[in-house]
Amino acid sequence: MGKSTDHDGVRAASSSTIEIDFYYQGTRCRERIKLQPTPANLKKAARHRAAILDSIDSGTFDYAVTFPRSRNTRRFIRGDRLDNYLRTWLDRKRPTLKASSIQTYSKIIEQMVVPALGSLMLSEVTRPVVRDWLATLSCGNKRMSNILTVLRGALGDAVYDELIPTNPLHGWHYRRQERPKPSTGPDPFNRDEQARILAACRDELRPLFQFAFWTGLRPSEYIALEWGDIDWDRREVSVTKSSTFAARGEIEDTKTAAGNRTVMLLPPAIEALKQQRQYTQLHPSGRVFLWPRSQLPFKGDADIREKLWRPAVRRSGVRYRTVYQTRHTYGSMMLSAGEPLAWVSRQMGHRDVIFTARVYAQWIPNASPDLGLKAVEMFAGKADQKADHAQPKTDRMRTKI
Repeated sequence: MGKSTDHDGVRAASSSTIEIDFYYQGTRCRERIKLQPTPANLKKAARHRAAILDSIDSGTFDYAVTFPRSRNTRRFIRGDRLDNYLRTWLDRKRPTLKASSIQTYSKIIEQMVVPALGSLMLSEVTRPVVRDWLATLSCGNKRMSNILTVLRGALGDAVYDELIPTNPLHGWHYRRQERPKPSTGPDPFNRDEQARILAACRDELRPLFQFAFWTGLRPSEYIALEWGDIDWDRREVSVTKSSTFAARGEIEDTKTAAGNRTVMLLPPAIEALKQQRQYTQLHPSGRVFLWPRSQLPFKGDADIREKLWRPAVRRSGVRYRTVYQTRHTYGSMMLSAGEPLAWVSRQMGHRDVIFTARVYAQWIPNASPDLGLKAVEMFAGKADQKADHAQPKTDRMRTKI
């Protein structure tokens, strides 16, 4: 065994195997074929090696097909490795994603997935593998859900590209038991707090936050607003774009499809815009809101939060909440005043009224003694109305209950 033969690159490796020796991509490779090293089989192995060398020369050699169980396969198949596929996948997705989403996806891929799973072949990315890896992470369920969103989407496209037969993460989610966290939902400012914050603002800054309190626009939406978006006659503003820090101040689409909307401008918002005219209406950028001193466009909502909003709230003495709470303040004010839920949902650019109701449930009036009476007045028969009015007041109240 192990003696040289008359066939270059072919030798008996054991009593039941023959070894083929060749170079591929500058690397010496040795692969065993399960054949007894008889003269006939050695000759057959030599022909097999010659065919391999021809396919290498012609550029058609596929290591995984020729030696599917070889440990060398992973070394040479780069296109189907998870790290390379995820990077290629994200490059293809760039035209369809917002800059903020690209930034988030890139961080998940490069900082989370690639270090842990990047060396796996696509076919080796299974549900148990992903589950065992997620179990080692210290991040919360929301972060893990974001990771799975990226992986699930990439593997779904890999199925479409016929690189793997099925998506192992399709319809699957991973959650661990977590302690209840402090609420991060609406924590609106009351009337007095709003007045104190606006009073603490410099004159050239006050219109920005008054507009935020009375339109419910997201910070990324109102910093992208242009004077041409405002219809003074109809008292409306067209919201079709946004600007985030991830986009480096460039204009993007709104956060969601429902975010493209027309918002009715209430009198305090109109007044804020009238005050703002003196500062930016003639600016060549066309933007409504700019840095008060430099008159440059904001690069993102982080600029407002840290450099304008936080100092103003501190000066006011009001308990600090993020600038996004101006949006929640608008939603809670509108619903507390009894404005229609569907109208408020459209104003705020929510995907549906169910979402609005879930977020602002505690501000939706439900204890008025007149609930339902408008419908009775409009649709009930006259006889029913007369009978109702004929009852003593206390009886009518019992009927309502």
